[in-house]
Amino acid sequence: MKNKKKCIICWSLIPTMILVMLLYFKTQSIPSTIFLREGQELKSNYIIKLNRTDFDIEKSKIYDEVVNVSLLGILPIKSVSVRSVPEIYVHPGGTPVGVKLNTKGVLVVALSDVEGIKGKIISPSAESGIQVGDIITKVNGVSINSSEELIKEINSSKNRELNIIIERNNNTLEKKVKPVKDKTDNVYKIGLWVRDSTSGVGTLTFYDSKSKKFAALGHPITDVDTGTVLKINKGEIVESSIISIRKGEKGNPGELRGIFINEEEDLGNVNKNTLCGIYGNGNEKLISSKYNKPIKIALRNEIKEGPAKILTTIDGSEPKLYDIKIEKLLHQDNPGPKSMVIKVIDEELLKKTGGIVQGMSGSPIIQDNKLVGAVTHVLINRPDVGYGIYIEWMLKDAGILAQ
Repeated sequence: MKNKKKCIICWSLIPTMILVMLLYFKTQSIPSTIFLREGQELKSNYIIKLNRTDFDIEKSKIYDEVVNVSLLGILPIKSVSVRSVPEIYVHPGGTPVGVKLNTKGVLVVALSDVEGIKGKIISPSAESGIQVGDIITKVNGVSINSSEELIKEINSSKNRELNIIIERNNNTLEKKVKPVKDKTDNVYKIGLWVRDSTSGVGTLTFYDSKSKKFAALGHPITDVDTGTVLKINKGEIVESSIISIRKGEKGNPGELRGIFINEEEDLGNVNKNTLCGIYGNGNEKLISSKYNKPIKIALRNEIKEGPAKILTTIDGSEPKLYDIKIEKLLHQDNPGPKSMVIKVIDEELLKKTGGIVQGMSGSPIIQDNKLVGAVTHVLINRPDVGYGIYIEWMLKDAGILAQ
């Protein structure tokens, strides 16, 4: 009889435990910062409580506070920041832009051997501990911003030891390297290859005519050889036009091929390259002639799974709207380019591109006439499916939305 009672109690507790666990994980999906429209109430319920101690949270309509999240008002789960934001309107992009960047310092993309005068083969940089992906910022106290400046410092030092300052994983390190005179050309070398600039074509996400700020790509620009996120010394965006398409197929991502136009006339200056795209100050030439009216941005809690559109350019320089579906909204506490899973359902776009292709990154995602995010990545084996980023992340990095 006792065993029977124990079984009954156990079986009755299991559904309760499962429910509590589900509710717990649901509270964990609440972001660390919640943005609300000015005048909008922060809603709580009997199951997931948002607790304030200084005044009634249900009646307050202006927020810049920390609230405690609890389960059933009893079990504390986490604390979140709640901030109110004004209505934000920006001009949607969708137009191709040419991007030209000069790196901060020079990026080490490969190490090499040097054959000295006596025939000894060594790699001075490798022996000193310099690695591929390191960024050389100074040599003997002199700032380095180009490969030419690095070569000049190496040659001027002759065979004297160099004091090289590098950045690695956001840490600053000091390395001692002694150049070797190359037997083949009698030039002093330290055995590495570097890169100091890059260029390519991407898509503009938005332009804010009030602050003159723009955002594009939705993901960082990385070095093609090392995968390192490039640190920018200076950069600019110029007008671009799409001239051809390589259609995406399973296992083989497609590509929009573009050319720079009017390179002597910048559309804006790039000053940030982050996990969530590139940012800077631009001019009103970034406003599309066709989609020239600003639209409201959507906060994360206003986005829903279901029909949406992307604004992108696959021919020339004029953007067009295409149908997609937001298949899944992903939980993110920290900024990143993979916020939502999207699927292209537009027959015209599928026919021409196969879905999402390289160069389409940054294309605005629009739902219910609001800018909700931007295209960022394609799935290699499913070219019609990819990722998008929440527009909140891009607004923060642009400096339009408070951090």
